[in-house]
Amino acid sequence: MDQKRSQTKSIPQNEKLNPTVYIIFISLLLDLLAFTMILPLLPSLLEHYRLNDTTGLYKWLLSQIQYFQELVGAPEQYSSVLFGGFLGSMFSFLQFIASPILGGISDVIGRKIVMVFCLVGIASSYVLWALSNNLTIFIFARFIGGLSKANVSLSMAIISDVSSVKTRSVGMALVGIAFSLGFIIGPLIGAIFAVWAKSKTGEWFVVPAIFAFCLSFFDLIFFIYFFKETLPQEKRAKSVWKSLHNAKALIDLRDLFQFRAITDAKSSDITQLRKLGTVYFIYLFIYSGLEFTLTFLTHHTFKYNSMQQGWMFFGIGIIMAVIQGSYVRKIPPHKIKSTAIIGLWLIVPSFVCVGLASWSWTLYLGLILFAVSTALVVPCMMTMASLYGTAHQKGTVMGIFRSLGALARALGPIFASIAFWGLGSTVTYLTGAIGLLWPVLLLQK
Repeated sequence: MDQKRSQTKSIPQNEKLNPTVYIIFISLLLDLLAFTMILPLLPSLLEHYRLNDTTGLYKWLLSQIQYFQELVGAPEQYSSVLFGGFLGSMFSFLQFIASPILGGISDVIGRKIVMVFCLVGIASSYVLWALSNNLTIFIFARFIGGLSKANVSLSMAIISDVSSVKTRSVGMALVGIAFSLGFIIGPLIGAIFAVWAKSKTGEWFVVPAIFAFCLSFFDLIFFIYFFKETLPQEKRAKSVWKSLHNAKALIDLRDLFQFRAITDAKSSDITQLRKLGTVYFIYLFIYSGLEFTLTFLTHHTFKYNSMQQGWMFFGIGIIMAVIQGSYVRKIPPHKIKSTAIIGLWLIVPSFVCVGLASWSWTLYLGLILFAVSTALVVPCMMTMASLYGTAHQKGTVMGIFRSLGALARALGPIFASIAFWGLGSTVTYLTGAIGLLWPVLLLQK
């Protein structure tokens, strides 16, 4: 309750944050807790399928990953990390496909029915996980989960529906806080299950899978009961067929970066969206790749074990949550762009420090700058994106941005891994830092 009062104080007295924003915050938090708890379990899950998979899929995928590992020169002990990276890239690529399409459909038939569809799909993926006695079923479960993850872009579209220019940044900051808390608490829950799993045999993963399903099922019931439709009939796009017909413009890379699915906006707005989309993609492409290789670097240079890396990401999450909860939500509309630029500038020295780190204090300085930058950039850029497009195309706009981010997260780790093991950590991080000058200079223009 105190947090809600403090949220309201950051908004002018004649502007109150719509209660729907808090419903979305709770829904996202429940979803992210279930989603992130699997991360610490992946090594144990992959070991389980290595020993018990009877379909031959594990051996085939491992042979492909080992070929990539030998190609880039990665040590053998990182096979499981690369395997996890493959699953993550697949998940992100499916988001890339699903987010803009479902966002466009929600512009026509409303947010609630599409969001419920996504939440049902997410819950179903955890049921399949609980039943996954072989790797084929487990990957199919992740496939269903990836296609259903349009709920994040839909959440941002809903916040755009119910927010004014002055309150939108607060809503986007709450989305950032949900992500920060989810990536702090969820992996801790998963770590507890990982420790418990070491003493178990057989299909031990059923218990954490059921726990994740319970979280997602509660999220589904909570959303159905409390959420009221935010896109009234008179503001919706008129044709479902037209939205489906625009699928090519939502998936084809040339059309996607040109925002051709946005048909009812001024030409100047389309130009700004294209620039902002390019900035967002380049930033997340480099950022996600270097973030993925951070575990390689800390183990290779500082001999961090999994627990130390867990505490490292826990600290990053805490800093992000504090900044987003205390500062980002209070940013006035006219300072959103300048704050995003500051965040983009901070990520450059962050990766320079990490790339050159040979002492712990240099690494810690880089990680602190990394956390501060991350807390600022994405919420501010999503707030900027939400200003464009008519009411019946907000879902499409946010879906395209979510899709661009998912594509960047699918490709970034692949290229960064090749660079890390082929060129070395210092060259990779310094090149990445220089590359990140491009989006910040482009946004400043």
